[in-house]
Amino acid sequence: MVVGNESSVTEFILVGFTDLTQLQLPLFLLFLMNCMVTVVGNLSLISLIYLNAHLHTPMYFFIFNLSFIDLCHSLVITPKLLMSFVSENTISFEGCMAQLFFFCFFVHSECYVLTAMAYDRYVAICKPLWYTVTMFPQVCSLLMFGSYAMGFAGAMVHTGDMVRLSFCDSSIINHYMCDIFPLLQLSCSRTDASELVDSIVVSTVVIISSFIIFVSYALILSNILHISSAQGWSKAFSTCGSHIITIALFYGSGLCTHLKTSSDGSIGQQKFLSVFYTNIVPMLNPLIYSLRNKDVRLAVKKTLKRVAN
Repeated sequence: MVVGNESSVTEFILVGFTDLTQLQLPLFLLFLMNCMVTVVGNLSLISLIYLNAHLHTPMYFFIFNLSFIDLCHSLVITPKLLMSFVSENTISFEGCMAQLFFFCFFVHSECYVLTAMAYDRYVAICKPLWYTVTMFPQVCSLLMFGSYAMGFAGAMVHTGDMVRLSFCDSSIINHYMCDIFPLLQLSCSRTDASELVDSIVVSTVVIISSFIIFVSYALILSNILHISSAQGWSKAFSTCGSHIITIALFYGSGLCTHLKTSSDGSIGQQKFLSVFYTNIVPMLNPLIYSLRNKDVRLAVKKTLKRVAN
């Protein structure tokens, strides 16, 4: 452990995902493949949306930003995770706080982007005649700016709260990344106020986004129930299906991780569950939004034809 002035730790050791030697190589290859699929998938979706004019719509504008966030989120977490499988994984105090900041920034931003997408689906299904008027480019840009601004504010609160704590007894973080809960456990300061602040910030994000998403889909469901044709039902469900799957995966894994009690036994479960929203969800989102999407398949054909010519 490297200790600086006032007995503060200046370097941390990340334990990693597991300390079982026989699992190091298989897990390294698994997460390396996960990283490659995530990067290729999200970059491909970003490129397709950018290059094809028929995808320049509000829905794909939000998907573009979602893919950008997932790509960055994965690149913030996965490199240090992979390093933990091949060598002792150290990270400076400043590097740890930077990783924590960007992790919180992208997680919070994704919550608000998914919320904006729920509102977009509500307008598209319940107010179709007003859709182009309501969701014009300036409104979409404002929603995205608000999402990133709220994400930035939340990340600043979490990181600022952590920087004020003292770390003097140990430098070993029982995790594969610098997350809030493992750092609080490691601190030799009183963490009551920090835990309260972090709980308030997380609760605010979850309550606001969940409320808007719930109301949007309640109104969508009410509207769908008044649709008499099977074609209308199919179109409505195909429009919302991908978004609902993404919300279920992201919020489900995130809430399960942060609702665990602060016991030693829960750390292993937290690491396992956190993999879902740090690695698996960013990998699956491009697949969810493209495999059954006619617009994206058409964009792929057009792009391939353009490249071939």
